Amino acid sequence: MTALQALALGLIQGVAEFLPISSSGHLALLKDLLGLEEIPLLFDVILHLATLIAVIIVLRKRIAAILVALWNFLFRRGRANPGSGSTAATLRSQEQAGNLAYILPILIATAVTGVLGYGIQELFPMGGTRAVAGRMLFTAVVLGLTFFVKSGSRGPDMIGWKRAAFVGLAQGIGVFSGVSRSGMTISAGLFAGLDRATAGEYSFLLSIPAIGGAFLLTLNDAGEMMGMVSYGSLALSALAAFVSGLLSLKILLRIIKGGKLYWFALYLAAVGLIGLIFG
Repeated sequence: MTALQALALGLIQGVAEFLPISSSGHLALLKDLLGLEEIPLLFDVILHLATLIAVIIVLRKRIAAILVALWNFLFRRGRANPGSGSTAATLRSQEQAGNLAYILPILIATAVTGVLGYGIQELFPMGGTRAVAGRMLFTAVVLGLTFFVKSGSRGPDMIGWKRAAFVGLAQGIGVFSGVSRSGMTISAGLFAGLDRATAGEYSFLLSIPAIGGAFLLTLNDAGEMMGMVSYGSLALSALAAFVSGLLSLKILLRIIKGGKLYWFALYLAAVGLIGLIFG
């Protein structure tokens, strides 16, 4: 792999990881174009880890608040809270409850994704270029349907186990190359009546355990991958994925709040059709 190829793959991964256009699908198509189909899946997962750092940076305040709320819930429940009757204390309590409300839905969705994703990888072949293109068309249809969804009003405290399981199923389907994980989970959240901000935030919080788990499952490919990719190329590709991912995540959060997720359906439909015709 040349430095230019590594840079191209990293940029594509960063942009497509968060924009709902399927990073795995774009990487598969670009690898096919560059003749790099034999590179192990671990390479893709490492690029996902680079974009995961972007998630942690952008959502650092929410992530820190969730961890603090969990710590207080587990270890400080029985302690007296001075001024607990004040308005400020009440607001803090409500904010902590909102942060805690994310934890169970994240665990439920992650469990559903893990079971479904493992089953998909074991039982279903990922297919070639045309299969990836067909799944991009499927993602385009799902994104297009969000045009007809009115903005929901359910926040983190109203996700519940049923909606969490539904979003987890959507994320599990995102295991297929060509299906956008972010597109499926955000769309599922909107279909379930979550407000736009919660649907987007929940989707990206779910990416943390999903990407971490995928990394652990593919570590055994490390030796094979390093026989094909130099440390320099891997570092360059990861850096490109991180920088482009940071920018695309910020852009997507604005697009979600504006209710324009369906914009990406047109792009995916075009790429999918081209892939079917020329794949």
